[in-house]
Amino acid sequence: MIATRIDRGSTDTTTIYSEGGDLVFERTFDAPLELVWQAFTDPATVPLWWGQRGSFTTVEEMDVRVGGAWRYRSSKAGRDDVTFFGKYLEIDPPRGYRWTFLFEVDGLGVQGGPESFMFEEIDGRTKVTGTSHMGAPEAIDGALATGMVGGAIETWDRLAALLEQG
Repeated sequence: MIATRIDRGSTDTTTIYSEGGDLVFERTFDAPLELVWQAFTDPATVPLWWGQRGSFTTVEEMDVRVGGAWRYRSSKAGRDDVTFFGKYLEIDPPRGYRWTFLFEVDGLGVQGGPESFMFEEIDGRTKVTGTSHMGAPEAIDGALATGMVGGAIETWDRLAALLEQG
């Protein structure tokens, strides 16, 4: 059975779709591959762009190696802090990595699962493909209900602005 590709809120800048149990985000940034790779893997750079507008991200741990742990805390006025965490499963600099992306939801416990990020340089620009391997369309529907698409687009908008600054 072939999975059907379903648009999940694509914009002019970001393509978002699900295919089977995967949720995929694609965007091409006007920056070279090495610079985009650094933005995703440098603990000093991540807080400059990661999270929604008006939020502040603290990198509490970021050991970019297979088996290494990562932990980000997102703070924003008017809500409790949210902690995201996991472990790096695969690293292939600067072409991509796989990690677990986890967070705790009150009443539901730890949510999330494996994600992969692929980086492809095309004529001096870099296409990033992020895939959340959620396992089932129902899990994707639940995640989308949290507003994650808007948050992801804002996050990547912030990254694009940072990359424009060099």
